[in-house]
Amino acid sequence: MDAFKWLNDQLLRMDWLSYLVRLLVEEVFELDLASRLGGSLHFFIYDVIKIFILLSALIFLISWIQSYFPPERTRRILGGMHGYKANLTGALLGTVTPFCSCSSIPLFIGFTSSGLPLAVTFSFLISSPLVDLASMILLASVFNWSIALAYVVVGIILAVVGGTLIGKAQMEQYVEAFVTQHKVLELPAEQLTLRDRLAYARDQVSEIAQRVWLYVLLGVGVGAAIHNWIPEDVITAALGQDHWWSVPLAALVGVPMYADIFGTLPIAEALVGKGVGIGTVLAFMMAVTALSLPSLIMLKKVVKAPLLALFFGIVIVGIMLIGYLFNSFSYLLL
Repeated sequence: MDAFKWLNDQLLRMDWLSYLVRLLVEEVFELDLASRLGGSLHFFIYDVIKIFILLSALIFLISWIQSYFPPERTRRILGGMHGYKANLTGALLGTVTPFCSCSSIPLFIGFTSSGLPLAVTFSFLISSPLVDLASMILLASVFNWSIALAYVVVGIILAVVGGTLIGKAQMEQYVEAFVTQHKVLELPAEQLTLRDRLAYARDQVSEIAQRVWLYVLLGVGVGAAIHNWIPEDVITAALGQDHWWSVPLAALVGVPMYADIFGTLPIAEALVGKGVGIGTVLAFMMAVTALSLPSLIMLKKVVKAPLLALFFGIVIVGIMLIGYLFNSFSYLLL
């Protein structure tokens, strides 16, 4: 256990980086870490560097795995399954897709147009932005492995249950006609070499880093402000764990935002440090990643209002239930 803790502290929490940034702030900038400015500068520099290191490593690994699951192959795998097994497989395959919910919608269109059931495609759409290797490892780097694994489990359950409920509603008529009438080309699977896969993973690192860098900086900046400038009693008055409204408020505040876990994690870290419940923080993160306003606008071009409202309602209720669950039982995971 001591060896595992050391690896976790050095590889994920990057205690060595925190120490080096502390030296930079104290010796070069001559600021006291106990001061607001010094503490904010340490938080910002440390989190930005840590997140981009983890981001690069994780995107490279996940993209390499993803190279084995192009859309045609994924569709063939799902096409031969039915019922809960298909929903679970769709949710699990969603864990090896890009991080942003908007990135998942084109794949959702492709799966729907090829005739896969709505239950399966929505299980995929829910899990894709919520649950992946990156979210698990990043959560472990800030909190612990128990919380990270519990988050993955409840995220997959939400995706399976949400997809199943949407399938039971039989709302296929609320999918826009152009989606179901679109013809999917049957192309032979491309045989990629190891060099091809590594080049693809490298390109994905560059592309996604360019796409998210601003959100990371904004998220870390907000986190630094919360951590060092906003009094704890102000935050707990609005989002304290003992307030019943904290979870719904956090979820609803997260919906209009557009970011991924890399941008929301510094905010979550700062909120937990101010005494906000784990469940409240996770509800905020899940709402931002799964129900961002841009992704809902894109999805509105694909499905009609009744189906979009059902999707939103199921996911937001599921997120709130998960938030209350974590707030009630988080003491078992800490």
